[in-house]
Amino acid sequence: MSLVMLLLAHPRTDSYCHGIAERIGERLLRLGHEVRSHDLYAERFDPLVPPFESHTSGLAIESLLAQEADPVLALHREELRQADALVVVHPNWWGMPPAILSGWVDRVVVPGVAYRLAEASGFPEPLAPLSELFVVNTSDTTDERERDLYGDPLASIWGRCVAPYLGAPRVTRRVLRPVAAASGEQRRAWLDEVETLAAETFGAAT
Repeated sequence: MSLVMLLLAHPRTDSYCHGIAERIGERLLRLGHEVRSHDLYAERFDPLVPPFESHTSGLAIESLLAQEADPVLALHREELRQADALVVVHPNWWGMPPAILSGWVDRVVVPGVAYRLAEASGFPEPLAPLSELFVVNTSDTTDERERDLYGDPLASIWGRCVAPYLGAPRVTRRVLRPVAAASGEQRRAWLDEVETLAAETFGAAT
């Protein structure tokens, strides 16, 4: 494993998600990985999909998508092409990622970058397959309520919807909850746990 793309999606600069992303990134660097970290809000990533990007299949759309006028978007697409792994840190909002991260998927995980799709109803051909997809979510929903009422839609979003278009990488996901009322001691313990999980998942760079 050499190049890891790390995405953070939380609007508050003092958020717990920021601390999580920092710990993961620092540990991966110490393990010898190259880490490209992106705070989507700080970079003001544009999540709005223009009309010409709304097609999902066919070679013609690949040519259109190659015309990347936005330098931030172009950078993210190129790094995803090169990446061996993707780390994503974000809160659970309404059972979904924040809109800026959903927009990142819409605009970066696209034909000609992550996959090729001959027809809309077909199966994706990976163009830049990842080995690992590592996701950490924060939530204020209890385990019981998530299980019995909501069914953890984020597990489906990342594991069953997004991952196949990234070459079906191994998916490792950890949910920390409930965060809002957690003590400082608990938060520090979670940071240690996530850092250890990242180290176990990625290992030392070879």
